Amino acid sequence: MAKYNITEKKEKEAAYRSLVSPRLMDELKEKILDFILIQKKYKDKDYSAKKLAEDLGTNTRYISAVVNVRFHMNYTSFVNKYRIEEAMTMLVDKRYQDMNMEEISSVVGFSNRQSFYASFYKINGLTPREYKIRHFAQHPSLKEGKKEQRKSRKATQPQQ
Repeated sequence: MAKYNITEKKEKEAAYRSLVSPRLMDELKEKILDFILIQKKYKDKDYSAKKLAEDLGTNTRYISAVVNVRFHMNYTSFVNKYRIEEAMTMLVDKRYQDMNMEEISSVVGFSNRQSFYASFYKINGLTPREYKIRHFAQHPSLKEGKKEQRKSRKATQPQQ
């Protein structure tokens, strides 16, 4: 059985995709990127395709068509891609070292740890924890453990 029960979906051609003009697709693509990526709406757990469509003054079928045709994935996968990219950055950044996986998953926009792990695994082929361990194994100089941080702070403090 596959880890996290991820199954491949069969590609089916939706008729409405061809009804959206290429010019409108390009316009919507730019607007979608602006909202999702630039304004970081992907971090909002409740920001759905419906809310995006409302913000853009269109409907969810158009949003779905544009995301499918221009980004070659569905809306959820599209949003999760940016969430996972940010999580990958946070996992290897010392500033977020004290955060646990649930906190990181929440900050990047997942509503629960399970969906975070499943999405992370689907994109990277390993769990967030495995990713973090591998990264620091390949770059040991980047990881300064909590004990070392405390020791170095004590060593730099003036003696009283």
